[in-house]
Amino acid sequence: MPTRARQAIPSRAILWDNDGVLVDTEGLYYRATQEVLASAGVELTEPMYLQLFLIEGRGAWHLAEEKGLPPSQVATMRDRRNQKYRELVEQESRPLPGVTEALGALQPHFRMAIVTSSLADHFAAAHKASGLLPFFEFVLTRECYVKSKPDPEPYLCAVERLGLPREECLVIEDSERGLRAAKGAGLACWVIPHGLSQHGSFAVADRVFRSISDVARELLRLDTR
Repeated sequence: MPTRARQAIPSRAILWDNDGVLVDTEGLYYRATQEVLASAGVELTEPMYLQLFLIEGRGAWHLAEEKGLPPSQVATMRDRRNQKYRELVEQESRPLPGVTEALGALQPHFRMAIVTSSLADHFAAAHKASGLLPFFEFVLTRECYVKSKPDPEPYLCAVERLGLPREECLVIEDSERGLRAAKGAGLACWVIPHGLSQHGSFAVADRVFRSISDVARELLRLDTR
């Protein structure tokens, strides 16, 4: 349902977050990070993960540094986490319910792209068998910009690449971090809380929905072109 006074509904482009919106991977990232940090005596709980990753976007390696680990060992732990996450994604990642059908319904009406904080190899692993990539005009992974979400740079880069006015672009996110990035870029943002992000605060979102199916129905209802 609506959460505040709304911007005009975009009519041309949708910018999608990836993890937790299109594919069910956020819990896998948490598991991989939690496991590696535990080897250094750091307990990463779900509330901590929500705050550090999905709200602040700062990560948790500083917790290992506070245990006295040198930078070289922390870097090795980060590499181990990335490898563990890639393995989990290859084994367990799948599109979230209703995603394929929603994207298929929206593609004839909107230009669509993905703006993700995932590394390119992690993104490729998540979509190796997803069948979703043909729906999108382009993908921006972590290597495509300097500052990650919640900084607005990723979405500003996407809008520039689309060549459209900001008011004609809509962002679909699931986390506070992503919402802040979208609003910082001056974009309308609809949120679909999922999994670990469900306890976030989305008061500044333009709309909040239960599912991607609901998002697709509303966009098609509002599309008057």
